[in-house]
Amino acid sequence: MNFIKKLLYPFTATIGFIQNHFKAMVFVLILFLIFAPGSEDDLRPHNLQTISLIGPIMDATEVVKQIDDATEDSAIKGVLFNVNSPGGAVAPSIEIAYAIKRLQETKPVVVYASGTIASGSYYASIWADEIMVNPGSMVGSIGVIMQGANVSELMGKIGIKTQTVSAGKYKQVGTSDREWTTDEKAELNKVIQGTYDLFTNDVASARGLDIKKRDTYANAHIFTAAQAKEVGLIDSVGVAYDAKAQLVKLSEVSEPVWNKEDKFEKFMKQFGAQSASLVHLYFPSISMY
Repeated sequence: MNFIKKLLYPFTATIGFIQNHFKAMVFVLILFLIFAPGSEDDLRPHNLQTISLIGPIMDATEVVKQIDDATEDSAIKGVLFNVNSPGGAVAPSIEIAYAIKRLQETKPVVVYASGTIASGSYYASIWADEIMVNPGSMVGSIGVIMQGANVSELMGKIGIKTQTVSAGKYKQVGTSDREWTTDEKAELNKVIQGTYDLFTNDVASARGLDIKKRDTYANAHIFTAAQAKEVGLIDSVGVAYDAKAQLVKLSEVSEPVWNKEDKFEKFMKQFGAQSASLVHLYFPSISMY
């Protein structure tokens, strides 16, 4: 009997290990199926990279990191910046714009608008080598806005009053518990106009446009792809295939290998962008929408 046990031990030990570690083995198998290369291309390092700007721009940290990483990575020969965004907060839009400018100084960048490229997302794109737009995209809305709700009547109906202690004439600018005064609106307009001047000057500089004619291409005008090309906001009209082909041409890569964005990571980015936009609805700030 002992002889038989010893003879069968390798088999029984293997079965016992599988039984005791079944869940762990299934987990490892799932990880292997997810991350295992599906083709020979997956085994080769990519030399062209797609970076996406999807949804409202509220935080530029992740996108800027991707751009700066691509700038420093000598293996990356060109970047396709895929945009589908209505715009967003001013500062993050500018962060992305200047990151793209740094990138373009070292390697070609083609912006492809797969959907909307407007306001802050257009600002983010202006320093690319080429801006190509899907024929069905909306372009432009070069302007700045600040909105805030006046909930004083609602507060009166439910019996809520605010109490405030402040120093400085304009310290309560933008509060929602009362109508803004004429002086407060003038103070806000000063900031809005200054931001608009910054926006339009950068657009004119990057795109080679006449700042004196900004009312024709800025002024919050909304354009179709064809109309945007006529006023100089974009370079060409095409689809994703054309944008990729153009980047391959500019980067002079003989065997293009593109990065593959993780689907779960992309979903989380979109979810985060939507969550941020909901928060933005309740807290007024200067935006490029």
